[in-house]
Amino acid sequence: MRIISGTRRGHKLIEFAGEDVRPTTDRVKESLFSIIQNNIPNAQVLDLFSGSGALSFEAISRGAKGAVCVDIDRRSVDIIRKNMTSLGFDDKCVIVNKSCFDYMRSAGEKKEKFDIIFLDPPYNKGFIEPVLADIVKYGLLNTGGIIALESDNSDFYGDTQGLEILKQRKYGRTYITVYGAKNENCGLSGKL
Repeated sequence: MRIISGTRRGHKLIEFAGEDVRPTTDRVKESLFSIIQNNIPNAQVLDLFSGSGALSFEAISRGAKGAVCVDIDRRSVDIIRKNMTSLGFDDKCVIVNKSCFDYMRSAGEKKEKFDIIFLDPPYNKGFIEPVLADIVKYGLLNTGGIIALESDNSDFYGDTQGLEILKQRKYGRTYITVYGAKNENCGLSGKL
């Protein structure tokens, strides 16, 4: 796994060993970033289920202002920290070791807002619908902000109250779905 583009292009990332994790492939990551590239400059990113932090670090490498990486797994937090330090992104990244639901509630109370929210939960665990609902409930998207969801085809959800699908692509069993708030211009045009 590596950074595909930007200031840290080609930098290799530390990733998990073992079969209980599913990192985003370079092909899917490249496709995702080609869809959202116009939303990245100076964006504030929230990366839920952050894993190794690869999506956040790719965004920062491409010009995002900063990122909050949230993961409940202590192993993930340790890997995110190592990757952050090796990339020299210590001043652009905040790491949070708690459940995404606890984080979203506290971020909502603090009125924190994000331009891009990455959502890459474990497949088929029922996280997608409640997380999308909490993003809307706590008002975490800035005006014009987007949510980039990676999901399995059997775990896919369509439009959610307050959100609409702006673009969607399928790669094998993996869906990339980009949501925006209904009736807002999010910098993406049309559905795929």
